[in-house]
Amino acid sequence: MNEDRVTQVTERRNPSSRNMDLLPTEDLLRLINREDQRVTEAIRIVLPAISKAVDLIAERMKQGGRLIYIGAGTSGRLGVLDAVECTPTFSLEPGRVIGIIAGGKEAMFEAQEAVEDNFQLGASEIARYKVDKMDSVVGIAASGKTPYVLGALDEAKKRGTLSIMVYCNEETPLEQKLDVEINPVVGPEVLTGSTRMKAGTAQKMVLNMISTAVMVKLGKVYSNLMVDVNATNEKLRARAENIFMEITGTNVETAKAYLSQANYRVKPAIVMYEKKCSLEKAQELLARHEGFLRKVLT
Repeated sequence: MNEDRVTQVTERRNPSSRNMDLLPTEDLLRLINREDQRVTEAIRIVLPAISKAVDLIAERMKQGGRLIYIGAGTSGRLGVLDAVECTPTFSLEPGRVIGIIAGGKEAMFEAQEAVEDNFQLGASEIARYKVDKMDSVVGIAASGKTPYVLGALDEAKKRGTLSIMVYCNEETPLEQKLDVEINPVVGPEVLTGSTRMKAGTAQKMVLNMISTAVMVKLGKVYSNLMVDVNATNEKLRARAENIFMEITGTNVETAKAYLSQANYRVKPAIVMYEKKCSLEKAQELLARHEGFLRKVLT
């Protein structure tokens, strides 16, 4: 590789791993682990940018806007993963958090690398979802230069949409300035150019922060408990019961009785118990306080 023409951090060779193919297994794993430790520090540096993104996204979602992740390859898969998890974790209505990956559903399971070079395809996806100024579009691209993602963000900017990019390079070539740029620079990968590694880990951690913090801002968390859990199976019903007992200090029989009346929705069940009221009154109180359980109970 001609080092002179490699300007992207994500494509440079890592001096620490030049002899990785000669290392004993445990030494190889120590090398990877040592490099992974750089990720948390890189994210610490960009916390102000993540914080700004969270506040801007939450502000729009409170008014009915959507959070839309878009990316290609590993970056796209991470966005889809985060979006999908928002429904069971926070009982978010379908379509409020959307993950778009270049190449569609098939690309989740089989690499379709060529589509990431299509700038217009990314723009078309944003147009297809009819995004507007109340939505938030988060482009995810390790290099910061993926045409598909840049096309999506370019179209989002034209529509007045909140435009955010998560990438792991020093700069992005997008001509229009984005609202927020989150760029944890994690350095060259152990395996040169394999951005599913440190860059992918950094992106996953950033998306975890964004979605979780936004949901806290939307009242979907009480203390550190997921009080809006969508209890659709035995494990999640047990979790709902444990959350009810943790907050109310009651037993499992009481938890089951109140949760059954509330269709296993934790927040109204707790309000019914604490305020000694009907389900309808509990729902009214929650609506009056924008879904924040703490505000109802204090």
